[in-house]
Amino acid sequence: MVPQIQRTTYEQPIMIRPETLNFLKELSENNDRNWFAAHKDRYETAKADVLEFITALIPILESVDPAFPKGNPAKKHLLRIYRDIRFSKDKRPYKNNFGIYFSLIGRNGNEPGYYINLAPGNCFFAAGYWMPGAEDLKKIREEIDYNQDEFSAIINDEAFTSIFKLDKTDTLKKAPKGYPIDHPLIEVLKLKSLTAIYPIADKAFFKADITEKIHDAFRQIYPFMLFLRTAVAS
Repeated sequence: MVPQIQRTTYEQPIMIRPETLNFLKELSENNDRNWFAAHKDRYETAKADVLEFITALIPILESVDPAFPKGNPAKKHLLRIYRDIRFSKDKRPYKNNFGIYFSLIGRNGNEPGYYINLAPGNCFFAAGYWMPGAEDLKKIREEIDYNQDEFSAIINDEAFTSIFKLDKTDTLKKAPKGYPIDHPLIEVLKLKSLTAIYPIADKAFFKADITEKIHDAFRQIYPFMLFLRTAVAS
């Protein structure tokens, strides 16, 4: 059972400026180095806006997740806007979003983490373990199988289902080896990633209560995150 969320009043609420998403919209329409160079000052302003937002979120996450490391600067959680195009057919040099990632071992680690996507028409909060390695995925499936009641209680809790949904876009066509097709949680066991998604309207990020919404999201997803961490640590 997820504990009752205590509402927090923020003396200086931090939100995203509409101009930040406007910049990303224009970048998606003009994704080339010449345009970016001509608008580098707008990029730096938008980046500073997102870093200020991350700075406001760090103590909120620290208050919810006691394992989250203290003292990391905001820039450690902002993903690069530059795309790695060395082995890609898509040669667009820039991403069309700002990605914010929080985890125990940093933005380059592969483990359960929290993610916020800022992109016009595609803003969301996500949490879980995206594309775990074979060994970690095996451990997660075993933990779900061994503790079916506990996991079901987490993903069916009203606090969880009120805003989150498990992402079921990346799934096996058949039951994973060793699990019967009639397993009570077979649709979860077939997943290749264990992530939960909370879509957030663009305009919500422009309002003073967005930090409260994110705080609630951290609180509601924490039992799910703890379950995944326990699984891969076993």
